[in-house]
Amino acid sequence: MNGDKLKKQLILNLPYILIGLYATKLGETWRLAEGADASQKFLHLMDGFTAAFQSVLPSFHPSDLLIGLVIGCVLRLLAYEKSRNAKKYRRNEEYGSARWGTHADIAPFIDPDPWNNMILTKTESLTMSSRPKDPRNARNKNVLVVGGSGSGKTRFFIKPNIMQCTKTKGTSIVVTDPKGQNLVSCPCAGRL
Repeated sequence: MNGDKLKKQLILNLPYILIGLYATKLGETWRLAEGADASQKFLHLMDGFTAAFQSVLPSFHPSDLLIGLVIGCVLRLLAYEKSRNAKKYRRNEEYGSARWGTHADIAPFIDPDPWNNMILTKTESLTMSSRPKDPRNARNKNVLVVGGSGSGKTRFFIKPNIMQCTKTKGTSIVVTDPKGQNLVSCPCAGRL
């Protein structure tokens, strides 16, 4: 089991080790650039690149190895910090795991007065107020209902919301009704 952990860590860190080994070329470039101080070395930096990259092998000079080690470690720490603070992942949960929403999840989006809500299900609804008390709870009120023939789109979503809107002043609802059946079955729908 210890060998498996070591293998996993080696595979995880292998790219950073290789980058660190190749980054020794940067240290070698600086070391081979002519000049006594930093300004002179910057002037001859391209000559240092030419000299350093004549060989494909990494430099094993101690100062070059130190620079490669530092660069590899910094990149590994940046990758670790980025993965630790990722916003799109839920920590300590399996990727792709989901849960059903509860009443507590939708409660901030429901108006206390039931007549001011759009009916979504028997127990869930959405406030029709465009300016809720907490602006973070403002949501788009457009709803697209998709389902096969006879699945209950009209009976369980459209008709209850039409009836709800007729009792609430200042609310309008637009329903695509190519056959005109909703206008006939909901006498109050003509007033909308």
